[in-house]
Amino acid sequence: MVYETAGDPMSELKWTRKTTEKISEELSTNGITVSKTTVGKLLKKMRFSLKTNAKKISNGGKSKSQQEQKERDQQFQYIKQHRAQCLKEWIPVISVDTKKKELIGNFKNPGTRYRKEADLTNDHDFQSYAEGKAMPFSIYDEQFNEGYVYVGQQLWNGKKFTSADTPEFAVESIEKWWKTQGVNRYPDAKKLLIVADAGGSNGYRPYMWKFKLQELLCEKHALTVTVCHYPPGASKWNPIEHRLFSEISKNWRGVPLKSFETVLNYIDSTKTKTGLSVTSELVTKQYEKGVKVSKSEIKKLRIQAHNIMPKLNYTISSTN
Repeated sequence: MVYETAGDPMSELKWTRKTTEKISEELSTNGITVSKTTVGKLLKKMRFSLKTNAKKISNGGKSKSQQEQKERDQQFQYIKQHRAQCLKEWIPVISVDTKKKELIGNFKNPGTRYRKEADLTNDHDFQSYAEGKAMPFSIYDEQFNEGYVYVGQQLWNGKKFTSADTPEFAVESIEKWWKTQGVNRYPDAKKLLIVADAGGSNGYRPYMWKFKLQELLCEKHALTVTVCHYPPGASKWNPIEHRLFSEISKNWRGVPLKSFETVLNYIDSTKTKTGLSVTSELVTKQYEKGVKVSKSEIKKLRIQAHNIMPKLNYTISSTN
């Protein structure tokens, strides 16, 4: 076992690449008869445990220079300061992102749950078997510890899905949240801070994301919107990931998501001991991929880039 063992010197936990069955077989060749179950119990007493790969090395997908690492750390500190200042001044702070899309149908969902019999699901996760995909654009309100999930419908038409996760879908979801929740929670608010990933429908590159923020939030609701993006490859630090998405995934683990109604019910029933509550809404509007902002519309954008990491930090205000 000496060459088959690894471990953590800080916690004294160990692990082995050999299975309990293999260890049992090797012990029997030395005249020791013991079952694989007993081997498992003995390993536990010796502080061995089952281990999987842990994504703990932060590299953003590529090897980074010292300057890039410095800028990355600077961005984290900048976001931290902005969040703290806004929370202190009672300026609404929301974390946004699209949760992993889910196939709708009788498909296996990872995880386990207590049941007398296992759910029988399709043996293959072919898209052609699906009714569609759930596209959950989500908003996490830090002050009130509340999540709002707008579930877009990507319906399967036999060739492709009919809708897409677009900047228009993202900003319209944020506007719905503001009209139904935000304006009531923060009646005196004139500013809004959005923290988001660097890519996807709410990434810093699409002009449509910025144009819709100006049109639907700044001009329509007289809000000044500041957006801070986490550096590329750092989405796991976005609060919505570990405060909302993980809790929804835990709530529906092992449950086949057979319908959009099932998705909504499990999102709505997500709660935690720390007081998290979640509300969901089905969005039936279909969003076309690839819609561009015209040059004339880009010229109308009123964006003030910040001095620190201007691509990732900017404030949008109304033209009125």
